[in-house]
Amino acid sequence: MENRSPYIVNAPSVSTIMLKVLLALIPGIALYVYVFGLGVIINILLASLTVIMTESVILAIRKLPIKPFITDGSALVTAWLLALSIPSIAPWWIIVLGTLLCITFGKHVYGGLGYNLFNPAMVGYAILLISFPSIMTHWQIPNNLMASPSDWLDQIRVIFNSNLLPKETLDAMSSATPLDYIKTQLTLNQPLNTIQQDKIFGFIGGRGLELINLGYLAGGLYLFKEKIISWHLPVAFLSTLFLTALLFNVLAPDTFASPLFHIMSGGSMLCAFFIITDPVSAPTTPKGKIYFGAGIALLVFIIRIFGGYPEGIAFAVLLFNICAPLIDSLTQPRIFGHK
Repeated sequence: MENRSPYIVNAPSVSTIMLKVLLALIPGIALYVYVFGLGVIINILLASLTVIMTESVILAIRKLPIKPFITDGSALVTAWLLALSIPSIAPWWIIVLGTLLCITFGKHVYGGLGYNLFNPAMVGYAILLISFPSIMTHWQIPNNLMASPSDWLDQIRVIFNSNLLPKETLDAMSSATPLDYIKTQLTLNQPLNTIQQDKIFGFIGGRGLELINLGYLAGGLYLFKEKIISWHLPVAFLSTLFLTALLFNVLAPDTFASPLFHIMSGGSMLCAFFIITDPVSAPTTPKGKIYFGAGIALLVFIIRIFGGYPEGIAFAVLLFNICAPLIDSLTQPRIFGHK
C-alpha cells in the first residue's frame, strides 16, 4: 500500500550549498584561464589562503569555534568571488588587502555569517576600486591578442614583482576594459561602430569576456537545477539590463551599445547568478527579489553609461543591499483573511 503521509525533507546544509556554488564557478574559471592565463588561479589561491587565516584569527578573537565556520565554505565563496572580480595580473597585495576587507568589514563587523547587511565580496571590491582605480580598471589583454602571449611565469612575475618590471612590459600585457574603452572614446566623439572595430571587442561583447560570461551562465543554470537559487533574481536582473540597453540602443545606436553587449560584457553573468543571489543581503520574498534584481540592473546600466566608473555592479549591489529590508517589508504576501 502506498504511503501518502507527508515527509520531512531536510534542508541542505550551509556547507553543501557553498560547495555547489564553488562547483558552479568552475566553468567560468576554466574559461577565464583559457582566455587570460593562470593569473586568476593565483588570485584564487591567494584569496583562499588569506580568507582562511583572517577568518580563523577573527573567530579566535571573538571566542567562537573555528572549524565549523572555516569548513562551511562561505568564506571561500566570498574569496573566490572577489578573486574573479579583480584583474588577474593585479599586484598580490591587492587581493590580500581586498580579502581582509571582505571578511572584516563586509562580514564580521555585522556579526558574521547570516548577519551581514552587505555582500562581503562587493564591500572589498568597492573599497579597492575607490582606493586604487588605476590598478582595478586595467585588465590583462587576452593571450590570443598579444604579440607574444604571456605564460604562467610572466604572470607570476607581474603579480609579485610589478613594481620592478619595466612599464613597457606592463603596458604590453594590460589594457582598459571594453566598457571603459567605449566610454573614453565616446568622449572623443568617436562613433560606436568605429570604436567596436578595436581588437579588444569580440562578436558580441569584450573579446574573451563572452566566453567567460557563458561559463558563469552555465554555472548559474546548474545552481538553478540544484534549487540553490530561484529564477527571480537572475531573470529580473538580466531582463531589465537587456531591455534598458535595448531602449537606449534603439534611440541612439551610434552612442549606446547593444543589449547583448551589456549582457555579455563586464561581470553581468557573475552578478546575476552569484553576487545578487547572496541569500543574506538580498530580499527573501519572490516579489522583492524581482524588484531587487531589476533595480540593480537599472543602476548598473546608469553607472556604466553616465557614471565615473566603467562598471557599476559593486556600487549598485551595495546600494540595494541597504534597501533589501525595506523591499522585504513592502512585498510581504498578504495573509489570508486579512486586509
